Amino acid sequence: MSRDEYNDVLGKAYDAKLMKRLLGYAKPYWKLLLLSLVLLILITGLELLNPYLLKIAIDDYINGNKKPMYEVDINSDIEGVEFNGFKYIRKEDSTESQLSNSPLKKILKNNGNYYLVDYDTENIDKGIPLDKDNYLRFREKDLSGINRISLYFLIVIFFTFIFNYGQIYLLNYTGQRIIFNIREELFNHIQSLSVSFFDKNPIGRLVTRVTNDTETLNEMYTSVLINLFKDILMLIGIMIIMLKMDYKLALLSFSLLPAIFIVAIIFRKHIREVYRISRAQLAKINSSLNENITGMKIIQIFNKEKKISKEFDKLNKNYLNTSVKEVTIYAMLRPAIEMIKSLGIATLIYFGGGKVLSNTIEFGMLYIFIDYLQKFFGPIMELTEKYNELQSAMASSERIFDILDNDSFIENIQTPKKLHKIRGKIEFKNVWFAYDKEDWVLKDINFTINPGDTIAFVGATGAGKSSIINLITRLYDIQKGEILIDGINIKELDKYELRKNIGVVLQDVFLFAGTIEDNIRLSNKNITRSEVEDVAKYVNAYNFIDSLPGKYDEPVMERGSTLSSGERQLLAFARTLAYDPKILILDEATSNIDTETELLIQDALEKLMKNRTSIAIAHRLSTIQHADNIIVLSNGKIIEMGNHQELLAKEGMYYDLYKLQYNEVF
Repeated sequence: MSRDEYNDVLGKAYDAKLMKRLLGYAKPYWKLLLLSLVLLILITGLELLNPYLLKIAIDDYINGNKKPMYEVDINSDIEGVEFNGFKYIRKEDSTESQLSNSPLKKILKNNGNYYLVDYDTENIDKGIPLDKDNYLRFREKDLSGINRISLYFLIVIFFTFIFNYGQIYLLNYTGQRIIFNIREELFNHIQSLSVSFFDKNPIGRLVTRVTNDTETLNEMYTSVLINLFKDILMLIGIMIIMLKMDYKLALLSFSLLPAIFIVAIIFRKHIREVYRISRAQLAKINSSLNENITGMKIIQIFNKEKKISKEFDKLNKNYLNTSVKEVTIYAMLRPAIEMIKSLGIATLIYFGGGKVLSNTIEFGMLYIFIDYLQKFFGPIMELTEKYNELQSAMASSERIFDILDNDSFIENIQTPKKLHKIRGKIEFKNVWFAYDKEDWVLKDINFTINPGDTIAFVGATGAGKSSIINLITRLYDIQKGEILIDGINIKELDKYELRKNIGVVLQDVFLFAGTIEDNIRLSNKNITRSEVEDVAKYVNAYNFIDSLPGKYDEPVMERGSTLSSGERQLLAFARTLAYDPKILILDEATSNIDTETELLIQDALEKLMKNRTSIAIAHRLSTIQHADNIIVLSNGKIIEMGNHQELLAKEGMYYDLYKLQYNEVF
C-alpha cells in the first residue's frame, strides 16, 4: 500500500485540534446538545434506578415474611398485625426502644404451609400454623409495597421511553443539521476552487469526501460524542452505587478490570491494522468500479469483460478475506468480555451467596450487584467498539478539512472594476503560463482581437490552444504578462461578471440530468419558456426537439447519453444564445458531427457569431477559412498570424496543415 493510501484511510484515534474544529460546527446547536445531554443524564439515572427498585421489592416485600417481628401485647398502641391474642410489628418499622425486649418472630414455609415461629429457630414443631387468610394479613403490607414498586417501575419505564425518544430525536436531528452544514460548506468550497485543483484530484475521491466522509462524521456526532458521556456516566454511577452498598463486593467486582483492559488493548492493536487494510481495499474497489463503469463501452468493444472481471474478483476476494479477519476479531472480543463478565458473576455468587446464607447481606443485595455488574460491562463493550468509529471520524475529518483548507482559488478582487457595456476587445500582452511551476505551456504570447472579429487558433495537440481559452475565462491565472478585456486587466474584474459575458461551446458537450428546457436555461428563472423556444429555433435545434415525445419537457439522461453528438451540440448553442454573451468561444465545436448536422451547425454558428467577438479552435480548417484572423501555435508560441489567404501565401506551417488535410498540391 502506498503512503497516500495509508494516510487516506488511517488517522489518529483522537486529535484534539480536529475535535476542537469539529465541535465548532456543533456550537450553533449547543442548546439542543445540552438538552440532549440533560436527557441522557436522566436516562442514565432511571436505568440505574431499575435494579435498586428490584432490590427493594425482593428484600423488603417478596422476602418480607423472613423479616423479624416483635410480638407485643394486643393492647399496645403501636400499629401492627393482630393474631392469636398478640400484635406483631416488623422490627424495621419500629422506632420504640421498649420493644427491644419483646420476643422476635418470623414466618417459615414448610410443604406449602406457613408457620409463625421464633426468629432464631428453623423448627416448625413449636410454631403456630397460619391459614391462608392470616398469612395474607401478615403479608398485606408486602402486597401493597409490591404494588407500589410496580407502579414506580411503570413510571420509570414510561419516562425512560419519553426521555429516550426525545434524546435520540434531538441528537439525530442535531447531527443531521451539523452534517448538512458541513456537506454544504464542503460542496460550495469545492465549487469555488480553481480548475487546477480538479486536475490533481480524482473525482471519485471528491465524491467520497462529500458523501461517505461526512456520513462518518454523523456517526461521531450521534453515536460517539454524546453516547460516550452516557457510557462514562453509567460506569461512574454503577461504581458509586456499588461502593456505597457494599464496598467489599464492589472491590471484588472491580478486580476484573485489569483483565478487561488487557483484552481491550489486544483488540485495539489487531483491529486497527485490519481496519486500515480493509478501508484501503474498499477504496480500491470503489476506484475500480468507477473506472470500469465509466469505461464500459471500451471494455465491451475490446471484449475485456473476463479480464476486468478477474481483476475485480481479486480485489473483492482480498476485501472479503480482510472482512472475515475483522469479523473474527470482533467475534473473539464479545465472547472474551462475556467470559470475564460470567467469571465476575460466578465470583459474586460464590462470595455473595455465602454472605446471604449467613445473613450478612440480603438476597436482594446480591441480585442488585449481579445486575449492576452486567450493566457495568455494557458501557465497557461500547467504549471498546467506539474506538474504531472515533478513529474513522478523525480520519474523515482530516480529509474533509484538508479540502476546506485548500486555498487554490482564483482570487477575486475586493473592489472590482465595472464592465458597463462590454465591447469584446481582447488583448494578450507578453503572456506566460504553466500548469505546473515553470513547465511553460504558453510562452510570451501577444495578440489583439478587435470587437466583433472572428479569430481562429490552429496547431497541433498540446500547442496551447485550449489553454488560451481557459485563461480568457480565468479558469487559470497567468504567471507573467497581462490579459485585457476592453482595456481592463481581467484580474481587476469580478470573475463571475467576466464569465457571464463569455459563452463557451466545447467539443464534448456536458448536459445535466433533467429536461431539455432545464439544459437550455440552466436554472435561470429569468429565461422564459418562450425565450427557450425562440433560441432553439434560431440555432436549428427546434426540429429535433419537436420530434421528441416530451418536446422541451423530454427527460435528459446523465451526460445526455440518449442524444446524438449533433443534438447535444445544438442544445449547447441554444444554451449559449439564451445567455446572450458578448464573447463567444468555440472549442472544436464541429469536430465530431455528420455532414447533414454540420450544415445545421454551420448555419447556427453564423447566427451565433453575428455581432460578437468570436474565438474558434478547430482542426478542420474548412470551418475557419472565413475568420478575420488565424493564429497558428506551436509548442506554446505564435508561429504565424493572418487570414486564410495570407497564411497560404506564406507557405509556412498553416500551408502544410492545409495541404495535409486536403491532399492538395500547390
